[in-house]
Amino acid sequence: MKSIALPVVLALVASVTLAAHHSAIQFDFTKSTAITGVVKKFIAINPHMRLVLHVKDTKGERDIEFEGHSTNNMYRAGYRDNMIKVGDTITVYVAPLRDGSEGGYVTAALTASGTRFGARSRAELEQERLKAEGNK
Repeated sequence: MKSIALPVVLALVASVTLAAHHSAIQFDFTKSTAITGVVKKFIAINPHMRLVLHVKDTKGERDIEFEGHSTNNMYRAGYRDNMIKVGDTITVYVAPLRDGSEGGYVTAALTASGTRFGARSRAELEQERLKAEGNK
């Protein structure tokens, strides 16, 4: 019985650990969407940044939740403390959710002061190339 108990306990611990960190499969990193709104909540933490934007557009007013890179990855991409504050109007570039619901994974942001941090996705680079060629 003891020889079976240890592998079972290890398997349970491993499954709980793996479930604690989700996959990014729900995001479509082949696309990039720019969304502008007022920061309602911003938390730069590990393992993922959390952001809530209050958005006003043709769909109406609503709060949209996003997640993004860890603080250390954001820092390497140009983010610095206090670049984003509650009440700021910012634009985020996100990999949208595959199921079409609102939200997404923030890959870059343009702050209220006009400073951009983050990576340009393949989709953004393609959009910039097409615009430069006059093929928007």
